[in-house]
Amino acid sequence: FLSPPQAMYSTNRGTVGGFFLAGRSMVWWPIGASLFASNIGSGHFVGIAGTAAAGGIAIGGYEWNALIFVVVLGWLFVPIYIKAGVVTMPEYLKKRFGGKRIQVYLSVLSLILYIFTKISADIFSGAVFIQLAIGLNLYLAIIILLAITALYTITGGLAAVIYTDTLQTFIMVVGSFILMGFAFSEVGGYDAFMRRYMEAIPSNISYKNTTINKECYTPRKDSFHIFRDAVTGDLPWPGLVFGLSILALWYWCTDQVIVQRCLSGKNMSHVKAGCIMCGYLKLLPMFIIVMPGMISRILYTDVVACVVPEVCQQYCGTAVGCTNVAYPKMVVELMPNGLRGLMLSVMLASLMSSLTSIFNSASTLFTMDIYTKIRSRPSEKELMLAGRAFMVLLIGISIAWVPVVQSAQSGQLFDYIQSVTSYLGPPIAAVFLLAVFCKRVNEQGAFWGLMVGLLTGLSRMIAEFAYGTGNCVTPSNCPFIICGIHYLYFAMILFGVSAIVILAVSFMTKPIPDVHLYRLCWSLRNSKEERIDLDADEEQDKADEKDEESVNEESKEEPGCFKKAYNWFCGLDQQKGPKLSKEEEEALKKKLTDTSEKPLWRNVVNINGIILLAVAVFCHAFFA
Repeated sequence: FLSPPQAMYSTNRGTVGGFFLAGRSMVWWPIGASLFASNIGSGHFVGIAGTAAAGGIAIGGYEWNALIFVVVLGWLFVPIYIKAGVVTMPEYLKKRFGGKRIQVYLSVLSLILYIFTKISADIFSGAVFIQLAIGLNLYLAIIILLAITALYTITGGLAAVIYTDTLQTFIMVVGSFILMGFAFSEVGGYDAFMRRYMEAIPSNISYKNTTINKECYTPRKDSFHIFRDAVTGDLPWPGLVFGLSILALWYWCTDQVIVQRCLSGKNMSHVKAGCIMCGYLKLLPMFIIVMPGMISRILYTDVVACVVPEVCQQYCGTAVGCTNVAYPKMVVELMPNGLRGLMLSVMLASLMSSLTSIFNSASTLFTMDIYTKIRSRPSEKELMLAGRAFMVLLIGISIAWVPVVQSAQSGQLFDYIQSVTSYLGPPIAAVFLLAVFCKRVNEQGAFWGLMVGLLTGLSRMIAEFAYGTGNCVTPSNCPFIICGIHYLYFAMILFGVSAIVILAVSFMTKPIPDVHLYRLCWSLRNSKEERIDLDADEEQDKADEKDEESVNEESKEEPGCFKKAYNWFCGLDQQKGPKLSKEEEEALKKKLTDTSEKPLWRNVVNINGIILLAVAVFCHAFFA
């Protein structure tokens, strides 16, 4: 909480560029820390540790996959986004394809994904922690938590979010390292951990004269392998290599929360260095989340690995299984007093950092992409207020969604997030990949690719939630043709179908002339020629209206003291800078879209990028 005042003074929050992009002044280490913190929330601690307790280390592969994609993000995607001069991802697609329908579709879909996967899962996992630790009422805890979060997002903008992220990541990593130390010393070292995990079988395995199938409660034989059988594995290796890469492409290279962090970088070298730092931090979850989750099963076998529905209901309030409590249980039981408080505050901090990131990005999407369609010429002040009002609405929806997550918490929080992502993310990944690397793709192709992908994904998702996913003790009766295909395989199929539709429709319709594509796709990234945006006429009209407005605003009287203080607190006081001439505006635009690097630093980050990729390959091979 020390950081919002600093953010209030240092960046100009009264402008859209200042509130949403931290004024493009961030250096590499807060970018790296903030990328990591926006990605690792308390949902990770609860969800990943829980899945690890149930199925072994393979879930760590999810984290390590990111090592490759942060490099793809910093070296391939961000330079294009910066050269395009965009604030949001849908805005990039609008410049690249023209038209409004793709931009609006994407903004709405992103907001839906935020509510159903990120916000609800984070709030739920935070609540699990608070309940275990303090025994507070679930809803009371959630409301207190959201109130504090909202207060500093609404008043501070992106700079506040990035500074708080950095502080919390530090505390989080140190706290989880300490817990990892306690956990390993409790088990008796790494070899004992491997041996005892395979023996962690609950004592209570029968109820109402039915004995539960042995497979449901014995640890998997391949618990210590990342790559598992392609047909019988719970995370099959082709899915982990290819299917997960598609989800990682969607998440790391096209997701507003992540890309927004990179766009705020001072220059390209800082952005790349931030990505590398985030990559190294992503090595940690395997050791500080996955393995402690497995140790929790060794230490509290009867609770964490319970299979009998009545017993589970009694331990953690859900009949389907209690793996979700693996990590919180260790924090409460293993940590000494002072540290336990620190660790819980860190968990809540991580929850808040994820939520602030999401609220900030969601309100950016809403104001820049949806609100400007409803109101043709809003003033800067009106945009700021609309963004903040929307944030309040989001918080309301999130609280209302908690009971749904609570009832759907069948011990599979992380699987719930990943499967929803697999059904909705791949078409977006296909559109962005082709938009950047294939200039022949046009608006019709992209739009129909997204539509076909959405319908295919939704049909699978709705069927799966209608039949229920079931668990080992009570399997779901969903037909194999719908639910039998692993969600990572489904992501691969969906990506393929979307890409084929995009290319087929694009080649059947006429291409976009190069004059509209300079610096918007990879092959034309270095062209120096003037780009005529596809919606240039609209933009010109807007600029003329802005000029009229500024003339009108100059004639207004000075606000009173109270009003001034209120405006400052909410970042609405727009310092009346001198009006920029056309040349100055051009120079400013050039600074914001500049991707040049000093040769020395370019080589330094390139070498580090190669080392990071080598580390990623080594880690996968070592635990394969």
